[in-house]
Amino acid sequence: MQLNSNFEQRAVILPEQYQFVDSPLSGVSRMMLDRAGGEVARATSIVRYAAGSGYSSHTHDGGEEILVLEGVFSDEHGDYPVGTYLRNPPGTSHKPFSRDGCTLLVKLWQFAADDKQQLVVNTRQEPWRQGLVAGLSVLPLHEHDAVSTALVRWAPNTHFNRHMHVGGEEILVLEGLFCDEQGLYPAGSWLRNPRYSQHTPFTGAEGALIYVKVGHLGAGLLGDKFISIKQVTSQ
Repeated sequence: MQLNSNFEQRAVILPEQYQFVDSPLSGVSRMMLDRAGGEVARATSIVRYAAGSGYSSHTHDGGEEILVLEGVFSDEHGDYPVGTYLRNPPGTSHKPFSRDGCTLLVKLWQFAADDKQQLVVNTRQEPWRQGLVAGLSVLPLHEHDAVSTALVRWAPNTHFNRHMHVGGEEILVLEGLFCDEQGLYPAGSWLRNPRYSQHTPFTGAEGALIYVKVGHLGAGLLGDKFISIKQVTSQ
């Protein structure tokens, strides 16, 4: 399957365009955002677990990145409430399930070969950093080899300078309304901007909370103008 698999093209999916499809496991459905491959694929998806559903124990050969969007996600290692960020590197295994149901952002087969860090971050308990501009605050989640992942909170009526993402940028809007000169993106919107893309993001009266990942779309071609999470936070 090839879905939004040309990473040189901009891709936008709005929440009203969601179409969940059943996975091979009963009770688990997926809204596929991008995918390159069959059941084993480089993929980004919104995944829903119905109450009581789960997978048998399995190994993630290509690694797995998860952000819990709703409910409580669980495995034999613990329970992960909404706002939890997890990284399970290649070779790790678990038996995931949800007692009462949950919704996740899941990214598969997107680890660098030398990225072995396993993470569990409860973002509701972590300190945020002041951003470079007034109204912007950042919670860094992970950084490896110029690929950065973070949550970014935008206060109402916040404007950021125009900038280039040499290594690309991916955004999931979690709350509010995120904007740039190309459109308005309510909660649930997913955007992927290719290498060397530029924009001037801002918020209106609602403000916004976004998950953002940069540098992973052609990270080997990064140059001096690469915008990393470190560059948009004050040190």
